[in-house]
Amino acid sequence: MGEFMSYHSLQEWQTLAGKLKPHHQLFINGRFEDADSGKCFSSINPANQSVLAEVAAGDATDIDRAVAAARAAFNKGVWSEETPQNRKAVLLKLADLIRANLDELALLDSMDMGKPVEDAAAVDVPGSAAFFQWYAEAIDKIYDEIAPTGKGNLALITKEPLGVVGAVVPWNFPLDMATWKASAALAAGNSLVLKPAEQTPASILLLMELIGDLLPPGVVNVVSGFGLEAGKPLASSKRIRKIAFTGETTTGRLIMQYASQNLIPITLELGGKSPNVFFEDVMDHDDDFFDKCMEGFAMFTLNQGEVCTCPSRALVQESIYDKFMEKAVARTKAVKQGNPLQMETMIGAQASVEQMEKIKSYLDLGKKEGAKVLCGGNVAKVNSGLEKGNYIEPTIFEGKNSMRVFQEEIFGPVVSVTKFKDEAEALEIANDTLYGLGAGVWTRNGNIAYRMGRGIQAGRVWTNCYHAYPAHAAFGGYKQSGIGRETHKMMLNHYRQVKNLHVSYSEKKLGFF
Repeated sequence: MGEFMSYHSLQEWQTLAGKLKPHHQLFINGRFEDADSGKCFSSINPANQSVLAEVAAGDATDIDRAVAAARAAFNKGVWSEETPQNRKAVLLKLADLIRANLDELALLDSMDMGKPVEDAAAVDVPGSAAFFQWYAEAIDKIYDEIAPTGKGNLALITKEPLGVVGAVVPWNFPLDMATWKASAALAAGNSLVLKPAEQTPASILLLMELIGDLLPPGVVNVVSGFGLEAGKPLASSKRIRKIAFTGETTTGRLIMQYASQNLIPITLELGGKSPNVFFEDVMDHDDDFFDKCMEGFAMFTLNQGEVCTCPSRALVQESIYDKFMEKAVARTKAVKQGNPLQMETMIGAQASVEQMEKIKSYLDLGKKEGAKVLCGGNVAKVNSGLEKGNYIEPTIFEGKNSMRVFQEEIFGPVVSVTKFKDEAEALEIANDTLYGLGAGVWTRNGNIAYRMGRGIQAGRVWTNCYHAYPAHAAFGGYKQSGIGRETHKMMLNHYRQVKNLHVSYSEKKLGFF
């Protein structure tokens, strides 16, 4: 596998696809192995329903083997006791390997979950490398503390790795979500057992092939499989010291229950129903900024709407509503849907038949609730050999915030739009949700921007932008959108525990006895 070659044509991507042989085994203790049961399941390309690979179906036995390998590696200190400088050097090499194999990793993510390959190549895979680089650079620049004490005592506050960390990652950003967790966990000195979503194991397994020689055996292990068979045993294991999960809120509650049995810490990045608020001043000028606002509205189609922070509720001030929505509908209709391997494709296929059926049910529900369909509203018809693909038309509903299509996470290219009178009503509607992961505010008025940004109950409020995920900025949810934070240096604290080493250097007793 060579350096990035900047593929641009369908034929070039298809040629590369023909050369790839996706891994299908588990990665345990530095080796690729079959599942103990010998069972496999099909990894399906959602763009055309072809079988990408037959993947090993791990279960509790395999999880136990992986946890044992991770624990043995941790106890030996082959990684956990390495200096921050040495861990840094390894993780920087890992980041370089991701960049050097960008095309292959992007292609596997595209074929595994249906996203446009150009998006994966331009954003997802470079982002994965960036996260490893950022945590690598951060780990040797974070210092311990000395608490103030009286003469004769020294209170050292130090942070140590937890041990074995379990990570369960979703299918919408297969490589990215894995690296979000792995980069911080490894930088902190932990060993890792990772369970990818059963829909999208390919890119993570390729990553294991690339980095297998960089890390000591057992430090990173990957067990593919289904939630009940592999995810639950991992989250329930008495030998892990933390579980990190990204996925839907209902599953997050189960993960929390499993972890509570062993009193281990959790990080949960869960669902969302993010408001995207457009104030009347955005239409004061027909300029680059307003064009940016239109792009911000259309962001609900990014990654087929399969983003936890998808701006799936649009709030538009009533004084501009009709003119704004006329342009917003036109912009949405211009979003090109098609083959994920074609450069001009902006939106690909939904990740699975099950997900497509879920979205279809919400399209029907919205219509039954009385929501007006401004565009889309149906299964998309895509030709050129993709007739069996999981395609949904980008859909705009108009209605009220009390409707289920405004309140429930759809996880597809569907946005529900409503009006607001003034700033107070906009804030009220924006916060009228069980979730609080992301939000967008669009205005030319700095005071409104700050007030809304502080007032919206969400872990990340994008102001005059949307869907930016820098490694150095904290990301996570309010309310039922999660617990803890991903990215930022504070994430390292989620993967470490605090020790107070209290030393007395006085020879005199305390005098109690």
